[in-house]
Amino acid sequence: MSELIRFGVSMDGRLLSRFDQMIAEKGYSNRSEAIRDLIRDELVEESWEEEEGEAVGTITLVYNHEIRDLTEKLIDYQHQVHGAVISSLHVHLDKHNCLEVLVVKGKRREIKEVADRLIGTRGVKHGKLVTTTTGRDIY
Repeated sequence: MSELIRFGVSMDGRLLSRFDQMIAEKGYSNRSEAIRDLIRDELVEESWEEEEGEAVGTITLVYNHEIRDLTEKLIDYQHQVHGAVISSLHVHLDKHNCLEVLVVKGKRREIKEVADRLIGTRGVKHGKLVTTTTGRDIY
C-alpha cells in the first residue's frame, strides 16, 4: 500500500450534512472511506472511455421467452462470443417473462458491442450494461 496522505475539503454545511446522512445510511464508518469510494467510482467510469482496456461488467436482459426464436437468438449469440460471456443466470419472472444476467469480461469496446447487440435484439423488453473494473488499476 502506498503512503497515506491527508487533505482538507471545504464545503457548504448543508451539503456536508446531506453527505454525512448518506454515508451513515450506506454504513460507512467515516467520511474518508466514502470519499475514496466516490473517487474510485469516477475513475472506473472514466476508464470506460478507453475502449481497449480490459474490464468486466454485467448485462441484464428482460424478455418474453414466448417470442418466436428469441431465446435461441440470444443463446446463439452468447455462444458466438463465448470468450466474452463468462457466466449467466436465467430467472423465470412469471409465466411469460425471463430475466437473464450475463457476466462479461474482455476489452471495453467488445463488451459494449456484445451488450448493444443483445439489448437491441428484437423482443428484448429491457436491457442494461453495468460496467465495472477488474480491480487491477484501482487502489
